[in-house]
Order: sequence, then structure tokens, then C-alpha cells
Amino acid sequence: MSDTPLNVLFLCTGNSARSILAEGILGRIGEGRFKAFSAGSMPNGQVHPAALEILRRNNILTGDFRSKSWEEFSGPDAPRLDFVFTVCDNAANEVCPIWPGQPMTAHWGLPDPAAATGNPAEVLLAFAETYRLLSNRIGLFVNLPMASLDRLSLQRRLEAIGKAADATATPA
Repeated sequence: MSDTPLNVLFLCTGNSARSILAEGILGRIGEGRFKAFSAGSMPNGQVHPAALEILRRNNILTGDFRSKSWEEFSGPDAPRLDFVFTVCDNAANEVCPIWPGQPMTAHWGLPDPAAATGNPAEVLLAFAETYRLLSNRIGLFVNLPMASLDRLSLQRRLEAIGKAADATATPA
């Protein structure tokens, strides 16, 4: 792997919860080897307060997070992407823009914690569970032996991470 960080984009429809959590997690555990981004196909314009709270509770600074369109990552001035992960089923089924750099893609779908109902503690618990699952998947991702895997093997590993039932299984 080169000294240049690998650019990773996490996609979700609204870019208010799952993709924001993933961006924060990778930004923290990527140890400078990765640069994390998030976006949505139809961003709702604001980050869910519970997502920000869970990130803060996990010592991730939240000042730079915002809900934004995936169009920011498809133009000529966009960063060259190495990986694009969809973290919701809606975004996975949409026709995505053409990404600069022909990134590897995989679907890592999870239930939407923003759809959780109940009292504030129950909603926060849904966000904490999503954070846990994403942390496990992203932990597997950052520890892949990327320099020793050919493109097809890496693609299989990325897909296996997204299919892991509890996101803690070692990808095949």
C-alpha cells in the first residue's frame, strides 16, 4: 500500500445516520491510511442528533459532519475514490453516479437507526447498535491485507464483510 491514504465513500439515502457513523468510525480507526467521506442520494440536509451523540460518546469529533449529496463526489474536482460502500438497501438499489477512479464497491446494508421509535434512550440504543456493527465491519476492512490481495480476492472479502450476520465474522 502506498503512503497516500485510500479514499472511502459511505453512501446512504439521507446521509444523516449510517453513512455519517461510518465516516466517523473510519476517520478514527483508519490511522491515516484511509480518508473517509459520506454522502446520500437524497440527503435530508441535517445529521441526526443521535448519530452525533453516539460519535461524541466514542470520542469522535463531530464538528465537520454534514448531510451532503453524492454528486459532490462525482464531478471533475471530486477526490479519486478507492472504495464505495452502500450502508442502506435503498442506496444499493439506486443508479449511482460515475465515480472518479473506478473504485471497488460493496453493499454493507444495515437497518436505519433513524427509523427507530420509542423513548430517547431506545433511539440512542438503536444508534449504538448500528455504531457497533459498523465498527466491526470497518475494523475488518482496515485490517485486510490489501497489498497482498488481487482485485477479485479483495472484492470477495469486501462483499463477505457486508454479509457477515453480526459483522464480526472473519471474511472468507
